[in-house]
Amino acid sequence: MNKETALNYIQNNTIIGIKAGHQRPGFLEIWMVVVQNRIFARSWGLAERSWYNAFLEDSAGKIQCGETIYPIKAIIPEDINKLTDEINQAYLTKYNSGHNIQYSQGIIQEKHVTKTMEFIILK
Repeated sequence: MNKETALNYIQNNTIIGIKAGHQRPGFLEIWMVVVQNRIFARSWGLAERSWYNAFLEDSAGKIQCGETIYPIKAIIPEDINKLTDEINQAYLTKYNSGHNIQYSQGIIQEKHVTKTMEFIILK
């Protein structure tokens, strides 16, 4: 499986598994979006022991797309300010039904925008 397969999976599935660092025993299911063929996620819970903060300490991790697991590196993108509007729109477009609407409206608020991370698939 290659990067394009992962991007396609993320674009077409609402919940993606993520494992931050090497300490966590299993995958946590979170929302991810694809913008400009890049993978982004935002922390919802803002907890001290969140996947986001774990990645700040150790950028190595994994994402799970169906049965396939990809090694990743998590970064704070340098061009985040240029991408914020596109990422916001990607969340609103992808998570636009039922109970997801209130959360997609929430995740584009500043406190979550500041917790945006990019995942780079390593090969």
